[in-house]
Amino acid sequence: ADIGEKIRKLREQDQKLTRLVEERRSLLQVAEGKYASLDAMQKAALGEGEDGIQEWLQGAGLANNRRVVQTLDVDDGWEKAVETVLGDYLQAVCVDDMEPVTENIGKLKAGRLTFLDSRSGKSAVDDSTLASKVKGAPEAARTRLAGVRIAESLGRALSMRDALPSDESVITRDGVWLGRNWLRVARDQDVKAGVLSRQHEMRRLKNDIREFQARFASARKLLLDGRTRLTQLEERRESVQRDAAALLNEYSETKAALDSARYQMDQANARRAAIAEEADDLDKERIAADEQLRESKTRFRQANETLTELDQQKQSLEVRRDELRRELDRVRSQAEEDRQAVQNIAIQFESRRTSKESAAQNLERMQRQLVQFQHREREIREQLEMSEAPLGDNKQRLEQQLAARIEVEEELAAARKLVEDVESRIRELDQARMQADQQADEARTKVSEAEMAVQEVRVRREGFADQLRDTDFKIETLLEEMDESATIESWDEKLVKIRRRIDRLGPINLAAIDEFKEQSERKEYLDSQLADLNDALATLEGAIRKIDRETRTRFRETFNNVNVGFQKLFPKLFGGGHAYLELAGEDLLSAGVTVMARPPGKRNSTIHLLSGGEKALTAVALVFAIFELNPAPFCMLDEVDAPLDDANVGRFCEIVKQMSDKVQFVFITHNKVTMELARQLTGVTMQEPGVSRLVSVDLDEAVKMAAS
Repeated sequence: ADIGEKIRKLREQDQKLTRLVEERRSLLQVAEGKYASLDAMQKAALGEGEDGIQEWLQGAGLANNRRVVQTLDVDDGWEKAVETVLGDYLQAVCVDDMEPVTENIGKLKAGRLTFLDSRSGKSAVDDSTLASKVKGAPEAARTRLAGVRIAESLGRALSMRDALPSDESVITRDGVWLGRNWLRVARDQDVKAGVLSRQHEMRRLKNDIREFQARFASARKLLLDGRTRLTQLEERRESVQRDAAALLNEYSETKAALDSARYQMDQANARRAAIAEEADDLDKERIAADEQLRESKTRFRQANETLTELDQQKQSLEVRRDELRRELDRVRSQAEEDRQAVQNIAIQFESRRTSKESAAQNLERMQRQLVQFQHREREIREQLEMSEAPLGDNKQRLEQQLAARIEVEEELAAARKLVEDVESRIRELDQARMQADQQADEARTKVSEAEMAVQEVRVRREGFADQLRDTDFKIETLLEEMDESATIESWDEKLVKIRRRIDRLGPINLAAIDEFKEQSERKEYLDSQLADLNDALATLEGAIRKIDRETRTRFRETFNNVNVGFQKLFPKLFGGGHAYLELAGEDLLSAGVTVMARPPGKRNSTIHLLSGGEKALTAVALVFAIFELNPAPFCMLDEVDAPLDDANVGRFCEIVKQMSDKVQFVFITHNKVTMELARQLTGVTMQEPGVSRLVSVDLDEAVKMAAS
């Protein structure tokens, strides 16, 4: 128990030390990362990232010489003023002797460098000048700073300006530099600005890093010591546990042997008592068996007598059975003859009833003809009576009717011509309508493309806005501060230059020194495997190309076969119309498949305009086309006919019936028309509340039972 408590405490301590180590490692990594970032920016500001200048300094033996900014110790708050006054002097290289510079200066082909004598000035410094705020400056820099007065505020500087000699100036803390006739202020935001404050920050970070490293090493040592102690205690606990387990096993075996012996003794005692009880029971059973034997003998004699009587009855019953069978055969024959006679009588009755109906219809038709003939007779008699009148009036009426007929025929010809003109105009308008529909479809396509382009621009704008929100800048401020002469080409050039400079700096790897040795050891091993990997890569690329070719071929064949089946099944399901599949892309491996379906009487431009039933039938046509290409053993349809009307359900059932020759269908439906298609019906019924059971019906067997 003591060891377990110690281990628990050590584990808690290990967790605390682990969190402490991780926190100190995180602080150290943050400080190192910040220092590396500042160092990279400082080198870029001092021009150390330019390859040509670095090569020249290396050749002249000046690559390790410090820059002026690295020698300065500026009082807090005056970094901006010193940076404004010294300017490019901060990037100057400190040298003890100018002779190597003059000898190699001709080899410098590009770039800009400044060299200063590194010896510090020994002259007295006026406390009212900027030189009093700087320590360790070279003589040239000190001389430049000694000619600049200092002022705490801009108002104080303005009051001092009029009294300044012509060779002196005054500067404020925030870098506003004034002369008698001039004023300079610097608010640069590029990488060259803030080199002094950056150098000061780097010095502070160096001290912090050394402190973090010491604290990290101390915490790590405590963690390792604690883990060593924890390992020792765990090993000790495991040893004690093994000893305890061995003793426990020995105790368990002894206890098990004792329990087994006790159990066997109890079983023996119980068995002895059971044997005594069984002996008593056997005596009682023997007496009862003797009595049953006597009764059985008596019953056996009675059974023999009864069996003799039953044999006699059996013979008489068999004779009676044969007679009844013969009578049943005769009755069945007579019933069959009677059934045939009834059927013949029914046929004769139906024939005579048909003849009677036909005769009645003929009689009715003749009666109607007789009535018509009587009317015609009266009309003829009236015409004969009228024919005896003078014919003058009839001639005049005939001429008038002929003139009216000519006028009517002329009007009819004009009307026919007008109808032809209208029909021609309708055809022209129909063609114009078709052209307008085509132009409308093209316009819709262009509108869709424009909407997609607008959506793409909107998405890109939102992405840029999200990126801008991740920074501390605002779009309105950036637009106001942007130079009017700025162009996309100039910003692209600047971006390319910055990227090149970042590439020259290289990635910041804080563990590069520790990893170098490990990577060097692995290099030889990796080089030895490079040839094998190249061979394997070539083999793999060849296999990929082969697979791509085969995949494209098989996809094209499958797509064409499915498309043919889809074009064939769609009109059958819809009773007309047409549909097809088309690829949405050039590459077969990545192209999508678009379903184009147009039922009869519709001019939809997309499948989304179809109703629910039309979509269901279209999906059924596509699925069945795939099944025709590669039929599966069975297919399950879950209420596919739910959104269909009776006409479409009939066509759906017809297709399922045709496909059932190749595929076994299991479908779930509530439609009676679809149920009639099935050969096996399985339903759920609830005869009692809360109790359900399955009911299965084989229609073929049911028909046979009904027929018999």
